[in-house]
Amino acid sequence: MTVGEAALEVRDLQVTFTGSKRRTHAVRGVDLVIRPGETLALLGESGSGKSVTARAVMGLLDQPDTEVTMGTAKLGGRDLLAMSAKERRLLRGSAMSLVFQDALSALNPVLSVGDQIGELFRVHQGLSRRQARARSVELLELVGIPAPAARVRDYPHQFSGGMRQRILIAMAVALEPGLLIADEPTTALDVTVQAQILRLIDRLRRELGTAVLLITHDLGVAAEVADRVAVMYAGRIVETSPVDDLYDRPAHPYTEALLAAIPDLDRPAAELRAIPGAPPGPGAADTGCAFAPRCPRATAVCERTRPELVAVPGSPARTAACHHLQEVLDAVRT
Repeated sequence: MTVGEAALEVRDLQVTFTGSKRRTHAVRGVDLVIRPGETLALLGESGSGKSVTARAVMGLLDQPDTEVTMGTAKLGGRDLLAMSAKERRLLRGSAMSLVFQDALSALNPVLSVGDQIGELFRVHQGLSRRQARARSVELLELVGIPAPAARVRDYPHQFSGGMRQRILIAMAVALEPGLLIADEPTTALDVTVQAQILRLIDRLRRELGTAVLLITHDLGVAAEVADRVAVMYAGRIVETSPVDDLYDRPAHPYTEALLAAIPDLDRPAAELRAIPGAPPGPGAADTGCAFAPRCPRATAVCERTRPELVAVPGSPARTAACHHLQEVLDAVRT
């Protein structure tokens, strides 16, 4: 990777499922750029296409009933589109890795955690079993597992949920990849363990210079660890922004509604503001603004014409896709 090169650059990512009688468009024209050492949070409700985007980037959707296309796909300057399936497979684990949200399902229940971590070193680096075991102990220590030399022989069910998540992170960073994708890594964990996992990911990012794509629906998680945020709705990116700017002054009505739905700790008795309606299904027609049926600012143009992602006035580092962009910004200012 040369100086100034993106750890990940994806342009016009499209994912379509074709297994049913109709074509289902799960991801529609997504662009992602992440720099080395940067954390980009991909925010959105369940069903917005976040996890499908992650799996498409990793090359885990190569199935007969799934169509994945990209205009550009570069990992640390390497053109993924010019590679064979075998070449891309070798990059998984070594150059890019994925932390799943369900650690118990992601880990093999009949292999010790040492064998599962060590397999990475044996396959990608040709280490002996003894050498791989030693590296596994080092990684367990790195992610904060107590008594790693003894616990390396234990099986996944012998660890708590938080420790299993740490083991997944140890596997993900074992070969020091340039890109780490964390898909809801703190789901089902209590608040204390969640904070520990987030601090761990952030420390590894700083120490190893790894780029992180953090997939979450938790605005608090994104605010704590992200440098930039991309908000996703109905398979599209509707807003991108540095994290502080987005929370101070959202530029899209969907982001505005998400922030308004956060409970106000200064007024605990205040009524919670929910977003009316429900997100459109992945098979919905791609006409107009997908958020229009739920948006209080929607007008006739929103129903007819899909807004493009454009630069936010006065903020070249931000983009938003809304016909009433200036109206949203002015409302926040007042």
